[in-house]
Amino acid sequence: MLPMVSFFGTSVTRLTLGDNPFHGHSYIQQVHSGEEMKTFYTIDTCVRALFVAQEQGINTYIALAEPKTLEIIRQYRQAGGSMNILFQSYPPADLAANVREMLEYHPIGIYHQGGSLDYMVETGQVEQLRERLKLIKATGLATGLGTHEPGTVLRAEEEDWGADFYMTCLYNARRTQRGQQSGFITGKPKELVFYPEDRFLMFEVIRKVAKPCIAFKVFAGGQIFCGKKPEETAAIAEAAIRETYGSIKPGDLACIGVYQKLKDQLREDIGIARKVLG
Repeated sequence: MLPMVSFFGTSVTRLTLGDNPFHGHSYIQQVHSGEEMKTFYTIDTCVRALFVAQEQGINTYIALAEPKTLEIIRQYRQAGGSMNILFQSYPPADLAANVREMLEYHPIGIYHQGGSLDYMVETGQVEQLRERLKLIKATGLATGLGTHEPGTVLRAEEEDWGADFYMTCLYNARRTQRGQQSGFITGKPKELVFYPEDRFLMFEVIRKVAKPCIAFKVFAGGQIFCGKKPEETAAIAEAAIRETYGSIKPGDLACIGVYQKLKDQLREDIGIARKVLG
């Protein structure tokens, strides 16, 4: 088992599994297109990936609360899957209805999806956002705020928006997207370039806030591997995982997405995390 910390009373492994690739959300379209990912990641394939994660020691799945994911979780649980579920909201859905759907799966927490939250902040809808966070908080569950902007975490703390934890992207996807709706709303492919210097800004904020943070985009959506030889990728992954855990607080978590088509990235990444965390 991987090292664990208490996440609002639940023991959670410091490495968690995200699901962007399950939905074809590719940030390396030139290598693996979104359509390729969606074709590979059938519901059955996703369920198998969850069991690999569980068997290798991850005990928490960070899941987008949309119809395909809910069916994945239903089948996974029916087959005996036991990982904790931490949900992110699904932007196209009515939030109140979406929260009710999530509660049926007994999650350990819910956070407001990052791209749609960033759009609300950028367009001056902070009061509406605070009401949405109150709606989540009324469930009694740990309530989170996802963002790609380091400054949003600091503002949320200063103005007490009500978040219990932060889902913090190490690369600022809003650099060229400010004032634009989340891709979940527009349906546009995620054709973004991530800038390496961004991660240091978010690391600084993560260390500054006392509340738990979950660092994601550890591999810049796979962009850190582009142009590298296959035999180089393990060392690159280890460097990124080592840097992440060395730069966040001892009680913080990291989240990775994996594409299992060509190799078992889960086993490799979990093995690295176990080595790094001792």
